Parts: sequence; structure tokens; C-alpha cells
Amino acid sequence: MIVGVPTETYPGERRVAIVPNALSLFEKLGVEVCIEAGAGSRAGFPDEDYAARGATTGLSRAEVFERADVVAQVRGFGANPEEGRADLERFRSGQVLVSTLDPLGNPQGANELAKTGVVSFALELLPRISRAQSMDVLSSMATVAGYHATLLAATSTSTMWPLLMTAAGTITPAKVLVVGAGVAGLQAIATARRLGAVVDAYDVRPAAREQVESLGGNFIELELDTGDSEDSGGYAQAMDESFYERQREMMTQIVAAADAVITTAAVPGRAAPVLVTESMVRGMRPGSVLVDLAAETGGNCDATVAGETRDLDGVSVIGPTNVPSAVPADASNMYARNVHSFLANLIEDGNVSLDKDDPIVQETTLTRDGSVTNDRVKELLAGD
Repeated sequence: MIVGVPTETYPGERRVAIVPNALSLFEKLGVEVCIEAGAGSRAGFPDEDYAARGATTGLSRAEVFERADVVAQVRGFGANPEEGRADLERFRSGQVLVSTLDPLGNPQGANELAKTGVVSFALELLPRISRAQSMDVLSSMATVAGYHATLLAATSTSTMWPLLMTAAGTITPAKVLVVGAGVAGLQAIATARRLGAVVDAYDVRPAAREQVESLGGNFIELELDTGDSEDSGGYAQAMDESFYERQREMMTQIVAAADAVITTAAVPGRAAPVLVTESMVRGMRPGSVLVDLAAETGGNCDATVAGETRDLDGVSVIGPTNVPSAVPADASNMYARNVHSFLANLIEDGNVSLDKDDPIVQETTLTRDGSVTNDRVKELLAGD
């Protein structure tokens, strides 16, 4: 079996689906790997490193698709709707695609992908079960995003973050507020604490308190009726607008006291909830910063502009996009191991085996035999 790795074409994408150090893992599966020329160069992995570890390199994009039984991508069509369209004609019926595909945000992309006859697996749809943890690309990439967002905030504020005793006097530690205590938020808390900041954190899920406090953060609890704030997969659920309005009212003073705010709240397949308003940002001290990790899905702050940094009365509002790509080497390493774990569960005796009773296979299969097969995505398409 051959796994093909094409160069990522999403604008600004620097990651690659498989890295040289992971090739030995794929070899143990009885899998050969072929790489498009230069596919890993933007992540710091030249073709020579792949060749030295047994991969076939120097291929054109067309050759990779022709040879591959399985195509592994970081952002396949759906998650790359414009540049990725050129790959639709390269797929053949029965070929397997393993990638992030944004099926909940772009279900129409799944329809178009289905027409190629490709058997596609959307890694965003992995069930949150213990056996799938090593395959969880969302958690891996959120870890990178939380780390990088914190460094971005630290280098954008007008203050240093740790408590320092100097000949010129004492420098007090910065106050950081992290909104959303999922994987990205927890990594942001841990990184900010290592930098010496005092960290407050808020999450709509009361169960997040223990995780926040285990990292040295202070959990902020607002007197709100959270109800069913968590879905069966462990993700925060969207609440109604009246809830968010009350939440924003209570958070105004908390935001104003922070030197840096890092927002990470996201609901899969939905626009990000607005938790911080422009008026709240303008109430922050000049020289402070807000980094909005939800910028790509509309932002947790209504002043956020994706891909831009705005100045609001001296407060910087940063809307970074595709944040894991800013740390491409380690992000690619983590992604490659996720892909390996996923394929290890899928491959049996050198072939892809589709065990329909396996919840991992069942929930991640997006298209097969010319149709969209995932129930969640089919419901979204039916509602259009």
C-alpha cells in the first residue's frame, strides 16, 4: 500500500501531513510513502530527509495522486475550498483520503468530494473516546495554537509578564485572562503561568475548574445558569443569545483588569460565540492586548478582524488565522503521528479495512461510493 503526501496548497499553510521521523512508523504498517517534491520544505523537512528514511521523493503532484492508494493531507478539499478544488479531478473512485475537511463548516464541500468516488475520512469527526486520543488532530493542533497565542500576547503587551525584583524596583506580574478552557485554553494557561503571569480563566463548563486549577490558574465562576453546557463529545455547546448577553455584562470588569485576554471558545460547525465586545476592549488599559483564537470562525470578540491586528484606544486586538501553521515543524510532527495512529486502526493485512462497527470508522467516514455517508453532515445538507 502506498500513502501519498502532496504539498499543502491552502494559502500560508506550512505544515505537511507526514514528516521524515514518522516514516519508520508507517514502514511497520507495511506502508510505502511517496512525497511531492518540496512538500515538507516549508516545515523544515527537505526532500533529502524523506529519501534518507526510505520515502519516494521528487514526484509531481499528479504522480503522487496516481500512485497513492491513500492520500494524506492537512487541509483537503472542504478545509481548502478554493485552492483544493484543483485536486478533485485527481482523485479516483475507491481511493482513500485522510485529512481535515471541515465537513461541519462546509458540508457542500463533502457533496463535491463524494462525486469523485473517493472514500474520505474527516479527522475532525473523530469520536471523543479513549481509543481515539492518539488520533485527535483537533487536540494536537489546539495545543500548538494555545501555546503560540500566549507567546503572541506576551510579545504584544507593553509589560513584562513575570514578577521581577530589580534595582529599579519591583515589576508586578501581568494579569492574563483566558476565556475557554478547552485544550487550547489549558495550554494557554500553562504557558502563561510558565512565563510568570497571574492567570484567570473562565469556561461555561463548571467541570473545567479542576483542570484550570491544576495548572495554577484561578477559575472564574459567574452566577449563570449553564444548563447543558457540554455535548456528548465533551465540547462546549452553543447557548442562546440571552445567556451570552448576561455573560458579557458580568465579564466587563474582569476583562478591564487584564493586561492580556486570550479567547479560545469554539463550537464545532458553528460561528464562534461573541464573549467580548468592542466596548469591553476599549475599557482595557492602553498597551494591553486581546488575542482571539476563534478569529477564523467569526471571533469571540466583535472587534476582531481575521488575519489583522486592530488598535482600539491603544489596545491591540489580534485575529490570527491558521495558528498551528506558525509552528510548522512540531505541528507537523504531531499531525503525522495522529495520521499514523488513524491508519494503524484502519489497515489490516496491507489493505484498508472499513469496519462499520468501529465507532472511529463509522463517525469519521465522510464519503463513500459516491455519497456523503456521515449522518451529521447529511443533516446539515438536508437543512440547506
